[in-house]
Amino acid sequence: MARPQDPPRGFFPFGNPFRNLSSKNPVLSSNLLSLLNTFETNLASSITKLVPKEKSQILTLSWMSQAMVSLCQTHDAIKTLITALELPVSDWEDKWVDVYLDISVKLLDLCNAFSSELSRLNQGHLFLQFALHNLDTNAPQNLSKAQSSLDSWKRHIVSKNPRLESCHSILTSLVQTLNLPKVKNSAKGKVLMRALYGVKVKTLYISGVFAAAFSGSSQNLLYVTVSNDLPWAPSFMQMQNTMNAEIKSIFLSDGLTVMKELEAVDSGVKELAPAIQQGSIDPIVLQPLKDSVTELTSGIDLVSKEVDCFFKILLSGRDTLLENLRSMGASTVPQATSPKKAAGKKQRGF
Repeated sequence: MARPQDPPRGFFPFGNPFRNLSSKNPVLSSNLLSLLNTFETNLASSITKLVPKEKSQILTLSWMSQAMVSLCQTHDAIKTLITALELPVSDWEDKWVDVYLDISVKLLDLCNAFSSELSRLNQGHLFLQFALHNLDTNAPQNLSKAQSSLDSWKRHIVSKNPRLESCHSILTSLVQTLNLPKVKNSAKGKVLMRALYGVKVKTLYISGVFAAAFSGSSQNLLYVTVSNDLPWAPSFMQMQNTMNAEIKSIFLSDGLTVMKELEAVDSGVKELAPAIQQGSIDPIVLQPLKDSVTELTSGIDLVSKEVDCFFKILLSGRDTLLENLRSMGASTVPQATSPKKAAGKKQRGF
């Protein structure tokens, strides 16, 4: 398991992007300020809800599911803001379109990697089910089969998923997009870019947590500095500092994996080892393992569902933008080629 890296001073290789949002012109109207303030207030509230109340909640499938639900809501909110701004694609500058399309395809690639790992983890459920079936019989001839299945599960869990290897480079490239394109003469564009900045910071950090948890590599864990002038900055820094401190501690441990539900199953397996060797299983001793397997399976299903929901939201937004560009008769419209969907899932184009 990789050792965590000290947080860098920040991810602003091209300067502070907030400076581009604070230019004196254009001046925002009271209506635009109201829309922006409402969006950023809601963003701050959504981030605050993701700050774990207990350390035990960090790197759990429950938190990951909640985080992905929150991302879906935030990306839906930016769509609502664009509608409220009455900012049709025909008024978008080319660089805005380029940034949006570039970011969306990278996020889709991350979703594919996460779905692949969730599918792989779910495949391990077969080993656990077979083991539990044999353990339930409490027949000596079946206990060796159960132990073999449990050993296979461990080997499966610690094996590497090559689909996750690209996460670090994708996250690194997304960090560079935090430097927003300058907005010259569009008050609505200024509001959009500032709102998108908040969405990108939240999305980028949560994606880094997912990548770190799934890959077991602290290199995917990000530390993003943001301007204190942003209303959602205190909530974000609280979430990031709380999460990163505990995640670093978890990475320094000697566990089978950094994810809590997987660790709970592994602990249950270790507790059963003496009873299996003795040739007799007490149902009371077996129950904790059953409960942890149920929680793990349920958690994987929930996170898979929300990752798929996020994928669809990204895909819908990208499809809508491309369709609008085509309807405008744009001279150059990016091809709607699709990254391949994670193994075991239906491929979807965009």
